[in-house]
Amino acid sequence: MSKILNEVLAANREYVDNFGDKGDLPMPPGRHFAILTCMDARLDPAKYAGLAEGDAHVIRNAGGRASDDAIRSLVISYKLLGTREWFVIHHTNCGMELFNDEIMRDLLANSLKTASLNEQGLWYDTGEGPGSHEAKHISWLTIKDQEQSVHEDVVRIRTHPLVPRDIPVYGYIYDCKTGRLIEVPSATEAGKAA
Repeated sequence: MSKILNEVLAANREYVDNFGDKGDLPMPPGRHFAILTCMDARLDPAKYAGLAEGDAHVIRNAGGRASDDAIRSLVISYKLLGTREWFVIHHTNCGMELFNDEIMRDLLANSLKTASLNEQGLWYDTGEGPGSHEAKHISWLTIKDQEQSVHEDVVRIRTHPLVPRDIPVYGYIYDCKTGRLIEVPSATEAGKAA
């Protein structure tokens, strides 16, 4: 077993020992809201949004983007599990700002191994091929401007035909240096409930 696997299983045993009555939590989130945010390990939505287990749905992906799958999850969260408010929360210093679709497609065409960033801030492959050209079929939803991406994602959610107009969608940026949530007013305005 790997060191990481051992650590995860040991942590789980300790968690089980202190699980208490969490097995009785209902499936619908108790506070009736959902957060769409980035998978970045520096973000802990439970801490920055004051969540306990069972409080809210947290949907995470690279960049916290409103992909088709993220919207699918939000719609299920509302339709079947009763969430009534949604947050889109991106963050400062996001890795999704460090490349674009063309760079990702080129890297994957050369090798499927992990790439590296050089001193000039350029990505390069450290592993050998083969790569794959399947990446050309994917929009990587990279980010050029955080405020703009939050606004775009809120608008994408708000205008999706399966999203009811009475759900407010708020737009924020998490500051990785301070832990503060900073509202993107244009996004929150675009996400107002009708």
